[in-house]
Amino acid sequence: QEILRNIPCWPGKEQLAPDLGLCYNMRTMKKECMNMSDCLFCKIISGDIPSTKVYEDELVYAFRDIHPQASTHVLFVPKAHIPDAQAITAENARLVAHIFTVIPQVARQLGLEEGYRVVTNCGKHGCQSVQHLHFHLLGGNQLSETMA
Repeated sequence: QEILRNIPCWPGKEQLAPDLGLCYNMRTMKKECMNMSDCLFCKIISGDIPSTKVYEDELVYAFRDIHPQASTHVLFVPKAHIPDAQAITAENARLVAHIFTVIPQVARQLGLEEGYRVVTNCGKHGCQSVQHLHFHLLGGNQLSETMA
C-alpha cells in the first residue's frame, strides 16, 4: 500500500489516497489521477474520455488501443501520472513492477499463449505520443522480428 505514498498531488488538488496515487479535484469534485489537466490518459482513467477497458485495479488501468498495431493491442497505464520511463524512480518503481505482474495475467485472459511483446516509447525520438507512462501489449498473431 505504500507504492505511491511519496508522489505528491499536482498543485490545486487535494490528496485523496496517497497510497493509491489518487487526488480529489476540488473544482470538479471528481477523483483523479495525479495529472496535468490536459493529459489524454488521465482523462481516460477518470472516465472523462471513453475507452474499452480490459483491466483495472487501484493502481493500473488497461484498455484497447484505438489504433491497434497488432490483432491484440492493449495499453497499460499507471493511474499515477508518471510522464515517461525517464521519470521512473526508486519511489515509483514498485508501481511499474505491479504493472508487469498484471500484464501476464491479462495476456492469458486474452488468449496470448503463443507469446506477445511489451513495449514502451520514451520521448520524441522514441515516438512517445502521450506524455504519460504506458506499456503496449501486442500479440494475437506472429509479430515482426524487427523492432525499428
